[in-house]
Amino acid sequence: MRHLAGAAHPPGCAYDADVIILSLGRVAETERAIASALAQRGVALHVTVLDQGSDPAALARLARAVAGQARVSLYGADENLGVAGGRNRASALGHGRVIFGLDNDARFAAPDTLARAVAALDGAPELAAIGLRILAEATGGDDLHSWGYPRALLARAGEVFESVTFVGAGHAIRRAAFAALGGYDEALFFCWEEYDFSLRAIAAGWTIRYRGDIAVRHRLSQEGRVAWSGRRWFYFTRNRLYIARKWRQSWLALAPRIALYLLRGLIQGGGGLARPGQILRALPAAARMARDVVPAAPAPPMLAYLAAHERAYRPLWARAVP
Repeated sequence: MRHLAGAAHPPGCAYDADVIILSLGRVAETERAIASALAQRGVALHVTVLDQGSDPAALARLARAVAGQARVSLYGADENLGVAGGRNRASALGHGRVIFGLDNDARFAAPDTLARAVAALDGAPELAAIGLRILAEATGGDDLHSWGYPRALLARAGEVFESVTFVGAGHAIRRAAFAALGGYDEALFFCWEEYDFSLRAIAAGWTIRYRGDIAVRHRLSQEGRVAWSGRRWFYFTRNRLYIARKWRQSWLALAPRIALYLLRGLIQGGGGLARPGQILRALPAAARMARDVVPAAPAPPMLAYLAAHERAYRPLWARAVP
């Protein structure tokens, strides 16, 4: 990684939070995300922006926006490391006790959002991470495309509840938990990285919590958020099966899920075979990835947590819905 603009490194003294923003194009949105972070009050923070392949003109514009900023550092990666790898690299550059992940097309909903997220983790030592409420920029209502929890819980979007995952658009992780768990699994590259991290946290005795009373606003991007085309279905299927195999789920037990993925791909594929084809290619890819890990058997406390906070609300057929 190369330092491109802004502060050469975070401050040497202790501070509360690192705000991590990954960028790839969408410079105007990234500038808004940075400005939103710098407008946060009641909290000591440093903003780390990691660009993973913007074109030279866009990168130069971003560097100009960051130039001279003492609380922002802009770095450039030599390649696209993916969401998991990018967050790991950016997080490692700071030392705030909280890591706040903010999508570059999102912004804090209020000036005290970050301070409240930090306080939520400080006040509950059992928490590894919290997911924030994601509001649609255009309407101010819940961003349904970013609702990563059981649909049965959507009516509780403004409440607080225990969860088995969090949504990447706006979340906060305790750095001590992040370090203890080794961060994200970079083999995932994109899709399900938050779920994988959460399962490992739960297995280690941590809790994941959704905080519907703390929010970010999200501007829906058309180039990948909604259009489930191309390799997006590949990553969705490959990674989810790989995670299941990590926890010793047999291929026989996964057969209903695979069938539902294929059915969903056919229904939403516009009559073509592109999506089912991606799913079928994902199967051997997941098997190859799983060969490189030693599977773990979920302990009874983990199984009880998953049953209470996920399976009680999500029937099997709903688990094939992106």
